[in-house]
Amino acid sequence: MPKDTLPGLTLCNNAMLRRAARKLGQFYDDVLAPSGLKATQQGLLYQIHVGGEPAMGAIAASLIMDLSALGHTLKPLIRDGYVETFSDPDDRRIKRVRLTPQGLVKLDEAMKLWHVAQQRFEDVVGKDQAAKLRAALDDIAALDFDLPPAG
Repeated sequence: MPKDTLPGLTLCNNAMLRRAARKLGQFYDDVLAPSGLKATQQGLLYQIHVGGEPAMGAIAASLIMDLSALGHTLKPLIRDGYVETFSDPDDRRIKRVRLTPQGLVKLDEAMKLWHVAQQRFEDVVGKDQAAKLRAALDDIAALDFDLPPAG
């Protein structure tokens, strides 16, 4: 444990996970900085691209975000002309998202940098260990932590 880690942190799964997430997030943000995107924005552009004009609700569910947080994250991408929203032609209540041509160019630029970050992470952590980490985190994201009703 590094000297700057307070002993109480190591007792809390949430605190240690958030600490690691901040460290990794800063690393990816630094590598992606030349693109002008944060890692969260690059990830969102990628999810929209591979989702084939996904519904906002589907994106939010996949990323375990609420719709208002997704909307907040999308605002700068819409403002900068990388993303546009539109009503589903079959159900006008559903809002869908797609990349603009400018967004596709920006995603391509960001993905080149993302590959650099991804490779560096795997060089430091190890490819197998990185795959195990992703699998463990995916398993955690799939868990049901609902509390029983108060009795």
